[in-house]
Amino acid sequence: MATAGKVIKCKAAVAWEPNKPLVIEEIEVAPPEANEIRIKIVATALCHTDLYHLLESMQPQGFPTVLGHEGAGIVESVGPGVSEYQQGDKVIPLFISQCRQCHFCKSPRSNQCVKAWAGIARHDAMAPPTSRFTCKGKELLQFVGTSTFSEYTVVNEMAVAKIDPMAPLDKVCLLGCGICTGYGAAVNTAKVEPGSTCAVFGLGAVGMAAVMGCKAAGAKRIIGIDINPEKFEKAKVFGATDFVNPKDHDKPISQVLIEMTKWGVDFSLECVGNVSVMRSALESCVQGYGVSVIVGWTDLRDIAIRPNQLISGRTWKGSTFGGFKGRDAVPQMVKVYMDKKLMLDEFITHHMTLDQINDAIELMKQITDFSTLQQIIMFR
Repeated sequence: MATAGKVIKCKAAVAWEPNKPLVIEEIEVAPPEANEIRIKIVATALCHTDLYHLLESMQPQGFPTVLGHEGAGIVESVGPGVSEYQQGDKVIPLFISQCRQCHFCKSPRSNQCVKAWAGIARHDAMAPPTSRFTCKGKELLQFVGTSTFSEYTVVNEMAVAKIDPMAPLDKVCLLGCGICTGYGAAVNTAKVEPGSTCAVFGLGAVGMAAVMGCKAAGAKRIIGIDINPEKFEKAKVFGATDFVNPKDHDKPISQVLIEMTKWGVDFSLECVGNVSVMRSALESCVQGYGVSVIVGWTDLRDIAIRPNQLISGRTWKGSTFGGFKGRDAVPQMVKVYMDKKLMLDEFITHHMTLDQINDAIELMKQITDFSTLQQIIMFR
């Protein structure tokens, strides 16, 4: 391509400081260096984690930055040493790398990678130490190593999934975060069993994907918990069989679920990012063998539990990106979607342009605290 090897000037939504509107700027994107890939972003979605960094954690060392981590695009050029990818490939950037060489990558027990951005940078900045972005003479951070709120981005090859060239990028971009996160938490981390009873706390996009994963795993009863009753009809589309609104009860939600199921649920998934809800999800599980998975992201507060809740036999687990090893698993998830065995279109509620990014953020800010993500907003 004519741009290969050259600095590209393009449009990006820049977060100059926390808790302030994003600014559409012209930025410079340098060519990829060794083992890097420059990608033209075709579609991206707004995820609550972007808002968490901007509006909740508000760590000053994490700015200025280009947010966005749920995108898909086309390889524009590759740097020295890259052989697996070439110009024109359709790809999904990954916020969790897979180097395929470290002890985590070689283990089937984890999808972590010691070479990921979080392993070489201050985690509270949520970015690697350097980027290929500059604006007005200042280097911009690359959010979780992806920064898909830019028309072009440069990503290390170990954080890129090459996908089916026929895949619609404005749909499969959702597999870059939320859908894999919720779905995989059910099938990979919880290992939901056929005939089991599950509870999903928070019916945002991640929660809906968790519901979908529970159904795919063969769960008999899937209880959705959210304070917005309007979400239940949507949750039924993905496989929910019951709905509980905590506001309808004057007792702890864990007690409500135990009474509904006699002993408690076999599996619970917390898809909110709220430490109180995490505890409720654990306490909702049947003692002896219940499994509860923390899926929602937060790093602002400690969590507490009475030891006997675990001593009695419950298992408490955490899940990042649904336990998927991205370079290997995301192409397979794209195939499942292409085979019409996975819903993606149903998650999309708005189509907007990058220029409307602040309008999209305002839409998402209207969501209640109980739900991590009510809608996915697509930029094209």
